[in-house]
Amino acid sequence: MKLCSLLFAFLALVMPGFLHSQNQAQAFTLDDTLRGSITAERAWWDLTFYDLRVAVNPAERTISGSNTIHYRVVEPAQVLQIDLQPPLRIEAAEQDGQALDFKPAGRNAYLIQLKKAQKTGAREALTIRYSGKPRTARRAPWDGGFSWSKDPAGQHFVATSCQGLGASVWWPCKDHMYDEPDSQAIAVTVPAPLMDVSNGRLRRVTENADGTRTFEWFVSNPINNYGVNVNIADYAHFADTLHGEKGVLTLDYYVLPANLEKAKNQFQQVKGMLRAFEHWFGPYPFYEDGYKLVEVPYLGMEHQSSVTYGNGYQNGYLGRDLSNTGWGNKWDFIIIHESGHEWFANNITYRDIADMWVHEGFTNYSESLYTEYHFGKEAGAAYVRGTRAGIQNRAPVVGVYGVNSEGSGDMYPKGGNMLHTIRQIIDDDDQWRSILRGLNRDYYHRTVDGAEIESYISRRSGKKLGKIFDQYLRSTAIPVLEYRFVKGGLEYRWADCVEDFDMPVKVALSKGKFEFIHPTTGWQTLKRKRVKKKHFQVDENFYILALEK
Repeated sequence: MKLCSLLFAFLALVMPGFLHSQNQAQAFTLDDTLRGSITAERAWWDLTFYDLRVAVNPAERTISGSNTIHYRVVEPAQVLQIDLQPPLRIEAAEQDGQALDFKPAGRNAYLIQLKKAQKTGAREALTIRYSGKPRTARRAPWDGGFSWSKDPAGQHFVATSCQGLGASVWWPCKDHMYDEPDSQAIAVTVPAPLMDVSNGRLRRVTENADGTRTFEWFVSNPINNYGVNVNIADYAHFADTLHGEKGVLTLDYYVLPANLEKAKNQFQQVKGMLRAFEHWFGPYPFYEDGYKLVEVPYLGMEHQSSVTYGNGYQNGYLGRDLSNTGWGNKWDFIIIHESGHEWFANNITYRDIADMWVHEGFTNYSESLYTEYHFGKEAGAAYVRGTRAGIQNRAPVVGVYGVNSEGSGDMYPKGGNMLHTIRQIIDDDDQWRSILRGLNRDYYHRTVDGAEIESYISRRSGKKLGKIFDQYLRSTAIPVLEYRFVKGGLEYRWADCVEDFDMPVKVALSKGKFEFIHPTTGWQTLKRKRVKKKHFQVDENFYILALEK
């Protein structure tokens, strides 16, 4: 099998939806709309705090617990939507000690009928009690749920992952990304001697009379629902600190005891990662909650302040370099990529999964920026160019809005290469870094539409980038620079592109000297006396095709 084919096959395992890309014409169901839209039963209340309490029985693979949902009334209404996926079930709902009626809405949602009058501006709370056997992950983290495993010593080794599938696969919540709580409490009860590691900071551990232990965690910052996680094992723990841009950041590591020494060596990359990303993106967004790296029985995931790791204590992606340049084997893919999501996914969060490129495109690009920070600019550029082999261009990067529909897996390498191309257009590295840091400052702890990010980059760069975003995010065609030599001169235009596409591009018109030309969709003639064909070259940092006519 050719190397390119091997890479495609491999990336199919890496990227959710890579081989079953979004079909814009596909039919959507009521469940898709209930999950993916801001329904009337969601819009009237603003989430402020979750108090999640869950007991996990690994032997039976069951869970039970409650979630007290605190909210502010935006406008009066009496019916509230809460999401919980079967086979879990809501057992009871209550407000101010009063039992409430509830009924299913579709397969994965419930409508709760409130008795108390909901007055604009009021602060209210609702408690949901639930239990059952949660869905077992089929291919975590892409097709997630609970991962039930055992460690080498025979102890239970359990973890959750649920991006795309939704947090309601294991706890009742407002399962839409537009609304995050301002903070969250997470209390997890497990059999001794196991421990739970979740998001935020550990406040207390209670030894219960029935031989279980309850670990109480608190998240001080807003958190997206799929970022909430449970990780259960007989963990070994070690810690460190980083003197970063906002002061002292605590670093905590939880690993299986058999892997402790390997982890102490491999996790040394964390400090270099944090320094690189603070340079490019600004301060780590969750100093109050610390940074944790937690071993799990699957590959890994970007859970906020509780990043999960399962890459086998080796560099690359399970030992492989996704760029095929050699640079991807200089560092541990899961440490770098999943931690990059602390800025793009957990700090800046898409409002609709159709804009998932905001998470994955920027974080794919963060791999290049990490490489550049530690190994030089050309190394970073070579890495991101190398990932182009994984772009399939079968479906647009942007999905369908309002129905929980993500776009194609091209959001990873194509998103990264789009951003790398825009950097070339801006042609000012200080300004580019300022834009990346500005995004994380101006959208700090916020949910966004992709259009907001597109507009921000255009405005801050002073460049008209709208057609460029349309080309790379909403079209499957790679723009083609067509050119021809006529009587010693050069003519050129864009083809296979969106209407009115006019992206500038750098070319060499004399030996080794690159300069911008400004093609449109109509043929243009370069206004200079002579261009030597042997010297003509297109800057390979632009993600385009070039074709001599």
